[in-house]
Amino acid sequence: MKSVKSVCRFAKKGQVRLASTITTENGVLKVPNDPIIPFIEGDGSGPDVWKATRFALDTAVEKAYKGTRKIHWLEVFAGLKGLQSLGKALPSETISAFSRYMVGIKGPLATPVGYPGGSLQSEIRQALDLYCCIRPIHYTEGLPSPMKHPEHVHCTVFRDTTEDVYAGIEFPMGSSECSELYHFLQEQNVSSKVRFPLTTAYGIKPISKAGTERVVTAAIKYALKKGKTNVDLVHKGNIQKFTEGGFKDWGYGLATSKFRDQCVTERESWILGNYEAGVTDVVENCKQVEPGYDMMTPMQQKELQIEVGGVLKSILNTHGNGKWKQKLLIRDTIADITLQQIMTRTREFDVIVTMSLNGAYISDALAAQIGGVGIAPGANVNFETGHALFEANHGTAPKYAGLDKVNPGGLMLSGEMMLRYLGWNEASVLIRNGVKAAIKNQTVTYDFKRLLAKGEGKELKCSDFAKAVVENMFDDGRPVKPVW
Repeated sequence: MKSVKSVCRFAKKGQVRLASTITTENGVLKVPNDPIIPFIEGDGSGPDVWKATRFALDTAVEKAYKGTRKIHWLEVFAGLKGLQSLGKALPSETISAFSRYMVGIKGPLATPVGYPGGSLQSEIRQALDLYCCIRPIHYTEGLPSPMKHPEHVHCTVFRDTTEDVYAGIEFPMGSSECSELYHFLQEQNVSSKVRFPLTTAYGIKPISKAGTERVVTAAIKYALKKGKTNVDLVHKGNIQKFTEGGFKDWGYGLATSKFRDQCVTERESWILGNYEAGVTDVVENCKQVEPGYDMMTPMQQKELQIEVGGVLKSILNTHGNGKWKQKLLIRDTIADITLQQIMTRTREFDVIVTMSLNGAYISDALAAQIGGVGIAPGANVNFETGHALFEANHGTAPKYAGLDKVNPGGLMLSGEMMLRYLGWNEASVLIRNGVKAAIKNQTVTYDFKRLLAKGEGKELKCSDFAKAVVENMFDDGRPVKPVW
């Protein structure tokens, strides 16, 4: 196998001698002043977006640190460049580079037709076990939006990326695997649920307790550090009781054990609130928690009494007397209702944690409220190993390839997240404020310009938007609080 250096390319000759590698020590990221950071420029419009992003990132670092810190960019290959350079859409050497250098960034990739795996993005996440996809969606003043109150959108989505349907376990119609699966279903007496067995393809949806707990842990830690009000466990457990329902149950279990002193569940808040309002009788409390109490079976009533009594016995001393109101509220919401409520009750959502497919829908729906995925950043992180890969949410937009047209804001803000992850908060502030100011001035790319009223705003090329960001970089003087 070729070495990492032999298949990667430094942005400038001679940088190999000057650059250092990011490491970890006792679980803490150790970032030198001259880190090597691998990047994939991406397919389609990716090269345009990456060029603009790199210009903004390099300028922010120079402005913030006056030459004492510098990123040494190392190009690695995937997608079309991977095929052209090494004959593979996702060379193992690229994965090795991201693994070795810990932190990376990538533009959008097109998965080639006939590629045997899932999407290239999913393959990279799986290979590096980047289980936590973080997508902050926040309104910026001046962003065009179809909503009456887009300023209400301030939500961060945490989605697991290694399980669910994104695990990529599928079998095509007519395959021997499909036949074997159908035979197994016959043995379990559930084959009648497969309406058309001869023309059915199958997919497997793995959801684990261990996978759930690590992404829920990341979401709760983030919410506590940022002083958020609530975390929503989003699921479809009313239909998929053992997979998505398991996600909900395991999430609650994790919250009420690992974070017991800092959290309260929504049902616990009802029980404590009822008690503090004078409803001290357990049965009466049950009736207020479940209005249909009198229609329950005796067994169901008993189980609810045990739940209510257990809450009062276990946390009344620590969470009572209104103290629960200052705790992080853990709720659960059904996925389809969530997609409705993030529009109708937007301000109620602070942090959402969910599985891959739900998270993809929800983050894009939230992004639509603030102008679209062109401005939506993302990070893929393994908080145990420290590995992280930053990427925008949008696709390759191949019809705009080479036209210097596509909005680079999503990748720029992904780079801003990367700077915060490195602890380079002063440079991250410059990127964030530069993007905000450029948009507030309505100097925007075509995707935002077409949403503005006729005659409003100025349409910029991708590269010119980067220049506008750089021209508007400023330090607002506020203390910088690391997110991670």
